[in-house]
Amino acid sequence: QLQLVESGGGLAQTGGSLTLSCVTSQYTLEYYAIGWFRQAPGKERDWVSCINANDGRTYYAGSVKGRFTVSRDNAKNTAYLQMNSLTPEDTGVYYCAADLFGDYEGTCPDKSEYDYWGQGTQVTVSS
Repeated sequence: QLQLVESGGGLAQTGGSLTLSCVTSQYTLEYYAIGWFRQAPGKERDWVSCINANDGRTYYAGSVKGRFTVSRDNAKNTAYLQMNSLTPEDTGVYYCAADLFGDYEGTCPDKSEYDYWGQGTQVTVSS
C-alpha cells in the first residue's frame, strides 16, 4: 500500500507562490505517474497537472498552464507542484495521486485512473 503525504499548502496572496510536495517513504515513486488534483468548496475534484512515470512528460489543465510546474525527484521519492501567480480561483484542497506505470498521452486522466491518494493540503489564496 503506497502512502502519499502532501505538504506545502497554506495561505497566499493573489500573485504569490506556493510549492506543494508529495512524498512517500515506503516505496520508490519512480514507477508511478503522479497527478495533482484540486477540489474547490462544493465542486468536483479535478486534475490540474500530471507527470508520467517513464518519460516524464507533463500536462496541465488550461487554467494553470504557464503558472504551475509539476516535477519529480525520484531519488527523494518526492513530486512537486510549483504554483505561481496564484489567484483566488486556485483556492481548494490539493491532492496528489499515484498510478503505477502510468504514461499518458496528451492529457491527464480522470481521478478514477489513480490507485493511491494523499490526504490533501489546503491552499487558500486571498484577494
